Amino acid sequence: MSDEFDSMMAGALTGADFAGTAAIVTGGASGIGLATAVLLASRGAQVACLDLSDEVPEPLLGLKCDVRDDAAVRAAVALAVQRFGRLDVVVANAGIGAQGTVEDNSDDEWHRVFDVNVLGVARTVRAALPALRDSDRAAVVVTSSIAAVAGIPQRALYSASKGALAALTLAMAADAVADGVRVNAVAPGTADTPWVGRLLDSAADPAAERAALAARQPMGRLVSAEEVAHAICYLASPLSGSTTGTLLNVDGGMFGLRLRPKG
Repeated sequence: MSDEFDSMMAGALTGADFAGTAAIVTGGASGIGLATAVLLASRGAQVACLDLSDEVPEPLLGLKCDVRDDAAVRAAVALAVQRFGRLDVVVANAGIGAQGTVEDNSDDEWHRVFDVNVLGVARTVRAALPALRDSDRAAVVVTSSIAAVAGIPQRALYSASKGALAALTLAMAADAVADGVRVNAVAPGTADTPWVGRLLDSAADPAAERAALAARQPMGRLVSAEEVAHAICYLASPLSGSTTGTLLNVDGGMFGLRLRPKG
């Protein structure tokens, strides 16, 4: 083994496999993004959270940024690179939800969701690529969804946007491999995040709706933000240097398992 790999392994054993690494996380002020930023920092990374809010706990760096605004994205990425002196990891996580069948959302809503969920990722990655090409451990992780690969009722628009991200991840991975940049994605199941909380609060029977969402996943519960964060960090870690073009399901078995009904 090389001295470099031995050093990374030593870092992993001490929980510091991201030592000397700089990262940005979009949507990093709450939910999966915040859990990921906190975990990256705990494992040695300097982390900037790009979000509509810049209120994040120390030692995270909060930068206000709307991923719908290309100039704002480029400015925030440039500021993070200036502050940290480098950029190694991009977690393109910012996204919004949508409900309804294919009949239920207007063209304006389709454009709004794709502007955040898909173009927001494209804007972030293209702004970051020049700095990532200078890194010896460059990694991009995109937050897609199990809705990209599993048909879920009342999620036509959301599923379409997350399916586009799965395809975009593979295309970006193919383009970036020559530059030494790895690109992967996570596909969470229904996660216990603020957006899901708001969705449940708007239901006629929040407790029944939560139970139904939990039952949809074979493990019988919602996925936690921290579990998704660990999957993201696995894909982003220098120790996963041969992993690229992968969609990692974190879904409580929803996609791959077919269990017998109880009783």
